[in-house]
Amino acid sequence: MARLLLSSVPMTQDEFMHEAIKLAEDGMHGGRGGPFGCVVVRAGEIVGRGQNRVTSTNDPTAHAEVTAIRDACTNLNTFQLTDCELYTSCEPCPMCLAAVYWARIPTVYYGNTRADAAAIGFDDDFIYQQVPLPPEKRTVRMTPLQREKALTTFQAWAAKADKVRY
Repeated sequence: MARLLLSSVPMTQDEFMHEAIKLAEDGMHGGRGGPFGCVVVRAGEIVGRGQNRVTSTNDPTAHAEVTAIRDACTNLNTFQLTDCELYTSCEPCPMCLAAVYWARIPTVYYGNTRADAAAIGFDDDFIYQQVPLPPEKRTVRMTPLQREKALTTFQAWAAKADKVRY
């Protein structure tokens, strides 16, 4: 997917969203995954593209936003996209929203809502409902284990002089 759009005429927000929707349609009709597409934009140019590829790659993390962020980071040779915008065909699920935060993308534009995704059988809204619950109330059982031992790695990170912060 690593291809940059180089054009002398800047695209509009509607055109960026149209591209995200087109990627969703192409991926869905091509059998690559669910109906989700995404582009990452910097300075008026698309620097990353993504489609949902969950079923074609057997990767539950291969959502459109994650694949677009990975593509943009590869193309720009960075792990932070602080000067980019993300256009996605659907409101990001919690995992993708977290990826947006980790990438430091300051603005997201989306088409469909998480309620629209729930209406066609996707878990986005359910997961949003699970996240704020205390760990003991979630459907996924969460059990702390060996915290003291695990903390030694965190302590080593805190003391590491040559770490790359993110």
